[in-house]
Amino acid sequence: MTRIIADISVSLDGFVTGPDPGPRNGLGTGGEALHTWAFSDDPDDRRLLREATARSGVVILGRRLFDVVDGPEGWDGSTGYGAGEVGKPAFVVVTSTPPPSVRLTDLDWTFVTTGLADAVATARERAGAAASAGGKDLDVILMGGGATVGSALEAGLVDVLSLHLAPVVLGAGTPLFTGGAPRTLVQRSVISTSTATHLTYDVSG
Repeated sequence: MTRIIADISVSLDGFVTGPDPGPRNGLGTGGEALHTWAFSDDPDDRRLLREATARSGVVILGRRLFDVVDGPEGWDGSTGYGAGEVGKPAFVVVTSTPPPSVRLTDLDWTFVTTGLADAVATARERAGAAASAGGKDLDVILMGGGATVGSALEAGLVDVLSLHLAPVVLGAGTPLFTGGAPRTLVQRSVISTSTATHLTYDVSG
C-alpha cells in the first residue's frame, strides 16, 4: 500500500528554515543544524535514513525547494535525496510553470502545474507502478518545503507525518504550521538520538 508521508526536519520553535532563506541559502541562517541528523554517524539516524529512502518511490517538492536543490549551491552526488543509500526515486515538483532548464539532469523530474492534489495523485500512480515492478511497497514522500507540507496537511492529503525535531531554536525562519483546520495525530513512534528526536504520527480527521 502506498502511503503519503510528509517528512521534514523542524526546530524546537517550529521552523523548517532559519531566517532569510533563498536560492543560495536554502536553509536560511543557521538552518543547517536542522539536518545534522541526516549526516550523523549515529546508528539509529543511519537506520532511519536508510529505511526511509528504501521505501521512497516518489518524492514531492514545491517549486521554491526545487529552485534551491537544482541551483548552483544545491544538491550534488553526495548531498541529494538518498545519496549513498538505495537508489534514486523519481521527483514530482508542484509549480505554476516548469523551469526552462534543469541542472540535475541525472534525476527523474516531473513538473505538475495543476496543483498539489494532482501532484500527489501523479506521485501515487508512479510509486504504485514502481512498486509493482519491484515487488515491494513504496511510499510517496512530501519533503517540503514547509508551505507544501503545510498545504498538504490542510488539504487532507497526508497519511503519515514524520518530524525530525532538531535541538535548535532558530528564532525566525519559515514556519511549518501557520494555522488552518485542526488535524488529529496518532503517535506511532518516538526515537531519540544524539542529534534529533524522530517523531512519527498517523494523520486522521
